[in-house]
Amino acid sequence: MTFSRFMAAMALVATACFPTLANGQTPPLRSKTSYAPVSGTESFDSVKERMSEAKDKILKTHNALLKKRYDLSNRPNRAAKMSRGKGVQAGVRVKLNQGLTWDSLAQMTPKEIKDKNLWPAGFYPLPHPNHAEGGMLFPEFHIKEIKKQTKRDLSRFDLDYAMPDHFLPEYPPAIFLTTRPDLGDVSQGKVVTSNNYFDLFNGLLNPKQIEGLRLLVTPTAQQQFNATHDRRSPEPSLGVSCFDCHVNGHTNAATHLVGDIRPQEFRHRIDTPTLRGVNVQRLFGSQRALKTVEDFTEFEQRAAYFDGDHVIAAKKGVNILERGSQVHFMAEFESILGFPPAPKLRWDGKLDPKLASKSELRGQALFFGKAQCASCHSGPYFTDNTMHDLKVERFFKPRMINGRFATADGMIKTFPLRGIKDSPPYLHDGRLLTLDDTVEFFNLVLELKLNKEEKSDIVAFLLTL
Repeated sequence: MTFSRFMAAMALVATACFPTLANGQTPPLRSKTSYAPVSGTESFDSVKERMSEAKDKILKTHNALLKKRYDLSNRPNRAAKMSRGKGVQAGVRVKLNQGLTWDSLAQMTPKEIKDKNLWPAGFYPLPHPNHAEGGMLFPEFHIKEIKKQTKRDLSRFDLDYAMPDHFLPEYPPAIFLTTRPDLGDVSQGKVVTSNNYFDLFNGLLNPKQIEGLRLLVTPTAQQQFNATHDRRSPEPSLGVSCFDCHVNGHTNAATHLVGDIRPQEFRHRIDTPTLRGVNVQRLFGSQRALKTVEDFTEFEQRAAYFDGDHVIAAKKGVNILERGSQVHFMAEFESILGFPPAPKLRWDGKLDPKLASKSELRGQALFFGKAQCASCHSGPYFTDNTMHDLKVERFFKPRMINGRFATADGMIKTFPLRGIKDSPPYLHDGRLLTLDDTVEFFNLVLELKLNKEEKSDIVAFLLTL
């Protein structure tokens, strides 16, 4: 069979598999090539001018998507704060179609929701602000701090971060160490960088951990931030550090795309997960194929930084870490990053009835009972250390959304829920802005039919973790 006939056959398969795409398009089953061009023919100045001119239109399109999906107002929960005092956003922010209520939607079957095209827009996969381009994208507050401390510029000439700051984790985040829980937050209210890591942690960590931390705050070349002409930084760049996304061993909600899916339209957006509690986790990486934090640390440097393309990594300056010392030292520091204190929890992850409110206790009973949360998020860290396919695609017809093909997500890792209020937005791609959104999402996906009070009680329990 010739290649053209093969592709024609694949197009027929696509039509058969996805006959009801909302916009009439069929999905691209594969890209023309898995490889990025190694030697570009367009000059850097030309690329910069072209992409800078397109920037405003791209951001306008993405911001319109966010406003269509969500209520983006700043409405923090008066009673809930993150570890260092930032307010936790309250309320369901995903918008419903006119005339619908969450209760009426929950009474429908997945097939009814799909056939009537009623799946809430905010529950579809969330695309990267420019999905066709992708790449690391940092909040403005982090760009300013890193530039102030280290003179590195993490801005991109082609794109800006779009999500409002009040939906992001507090900055700078607290740092809790499993080795010194007596100290509480050891960050001193600072963003840890190559400029201050030694002063902050000398005398607190052992020499291996200090060296691991040094490596975690040391910038190395990355796909968009490097010294070649196909970078996306205005000037040649030293690159990014691990702690540019996992700031202070936590997260600043930096956005990226997974490196292990092709074609581009199928790649999942990544909302940077926290590194707190990696010592109790057993699966790592965007598709959770890595079994240790050491594997993850090495993979990030060799491949994930470069969209999973080892060919382009060689060109841009891949950082080959030595497994026996450097990788080990980095992982040793990562493994002592602890969860924030949860004063209402006992050693087994259950609430102390003397300290918890009635609403929190009711929420706990629902969490371990009717709501089925503990089927995946078991205590005391609220993870079963495995993966689950929620089969969310049974609720909607596949469609293209700003360059992201919304279809089956497949298996998703069960992340720990300890300290969850510190880590918005939620789900692997950040599509759920609040814990209230998350409860509504799972109420539909798991077909729980929770009432308003039950959903409120579950949120109250999650805020104690």
